[in-house]
Amino acid sequence: MRTDPFIVGLDIGTTKIAAVIAEYGDTGMLEIVGVGVAPSYGLRRGVVINIESTLKSVHAAVEAAEQMAGFEVQQIVVGIAGGHIEGINSRGVVKVTGRGREITQHDVDRVIEAARAVSIPMDREVLHVIPQEYIVDDQDGIKDPLDMIGVRLEAEVHIITGSVTSAQNLVKCVNRAGFRVESFVLDSLAAARAVLSRDEMELGVLALDLGGGTTDVLVYLEGAPYFTSVVPVGGAQVTSDLSIMLKTPMESAERIKREAGCCYLPMVDEGDPVIIPSVGGRPPLSIDKSRICGIVQPRMVEIFSMVREKLEQKNLLRHLGGGIVLTGGGALLPGAVELAQEMFGCAARVGLPGEHGGLTDQYQTPELATAVGLVLYAAEGMEPAGGDRKTKKEGSSMLGGLGSWLRNFFE
Repeated sequence: MRTDPFIVGLDIGTTKIAAVIAEYGDTGMLEIVGVGVAPSYGLRRGVVINIESTLKSVHAAVEAAEQMAGFEVQQIVVGIAGGHIEGINSRGVVKVTGRGREITQHDVDRVIEAARAVSIPMDREVLHVIPQEYIVDDQDGIKDPLDMIGVRLEAEVHIITGSVTSAQNLVKCVNRAGFRVESFVLDSLAAARAVLSRDEMELGVLALDLGGGTTDVLVYLEGAPYFTSVVPVGGAQVTSDLSIMLKTPMESAERIKREAGCCYLPMVDEGDPVIIPSVGGRPPLSIDKSRICGIVQPRMVEIFSMVREKLEQKNLLRHLGGGIVLTGGGALLPGAVELAQEMFGCAARVGLPGEHGGLTDQYQTPELATAVGLVLYAAEGMEPAGGDRKTKKEGSSMLGGLGSWLRNFFE
């Protein structure tokens, strides 16, 4: 049972860790009251490789958010990502047992449980089971079958699984930093919750989270997740390319990428110079901005090509009526939207979290879409009750599963 009067979302990324604190205001609306960001040094491609470094970064990010919010936190909703994440579609079928063949919540729970009964390796655990649609006596396209009359109830669901050991290491980092993991939410689901509109989800949309170590892929069709994948390349590889090709330190390469980087050559002005710091006491160099684009663009083309290949294998490109929405730090790179539109052949935009009170300029950036989404996703399983909140029926928020299993594991 939750004891904190607020929700804390923690996005543990490869290059940064972000914490967002929200609480229900006097109006009953969720308001973001604290934001904290710290550099991340203990992860590689979304997976913890150094416990001590990660827990220090976690503590720094949450502490910064606490100082802004003005109170201390205990329980945290943690985002999870990495190459170990896998998504599959499944179907379950049950006989309706309600009086008068009326479908009850018990029937819905049973059909979801039947759909999630898939064989997965012992080292993996189910993170989410998300209904896509229900079928009642061959009538498909049903979003809510409660109180309908039928004999046979089917459910099509999207199941997301992850590595148990990767999640255990995340729990260990958060616990040793002085906090408690309340539940896990897939990063791309959280980011999508923060930036996608209902119309985009219904039309079919690709949510592309361009992170530091990985690029998370999530496709919505007819309002529900349909395809989940991870590309093991991200913004850190772009920085590395600049560092190697320009013979400059990683810190300088990151600054150059942020200040002068562009991944779409038609947007670059010819003759625009950029100063490149050198090492070993050598004098700095001056090069054209077009040369920087010549280094950055091929890597971004590679990332988008890998994503496109995954979508082509599933025949999903033609279903993206809602276009592409870019989030993560990579979405801030000039030309990312234009390059995505050219490579995927559909409209694209940068996804920004909506307004949720507080200092909106602190969190309305694609870099914090996942952290904001974690709070919103968790809030869907909670509701205001007077000045506090109470938990809805377990299962409605889809935040149990691996989170509660791991909490028990470490108690």
